[in-house]
Amino acid sequence: MKRCDVDLNNLPPLTDHQKAEIQVLSDTPDSEINYDDIPARDNSFWLNAVRNPFYKPTKTSTTLRVDADVLAWFKSQGKGYQTRINDILRKTMIHELQKIGGH
Repeated sequence: MKRCDVDLNNLPPLTDHQKAEIQVLSDTPDSEINYDDIPARDNSFWLNAVRNPFYKPTKTSTTLRVDADVLAWFKSQGKGYQTRINDILRKTMIHELQKIGGH
């Protein structure tokens, strides 16, 4: 596996060939797009969908101010308190995203 870091705020300029390809795609009406190789997905598919088991989001070091009693409570549960905090934040994030997406 090769990892590449990309600065999305400083992308290299598109080549003339890339610009021409994008223009052709942009000019193609939706009615001319062939979807034969893309199976239709209904809601039952998404009900059984699972996150890629190999997905590992990158960790970012940050400074976060939390109430002392909250931090003490997490630390009192033993090693791995940062992971537990992250898990709770992730569950909350997913719950909120599902509410926004109407799922």
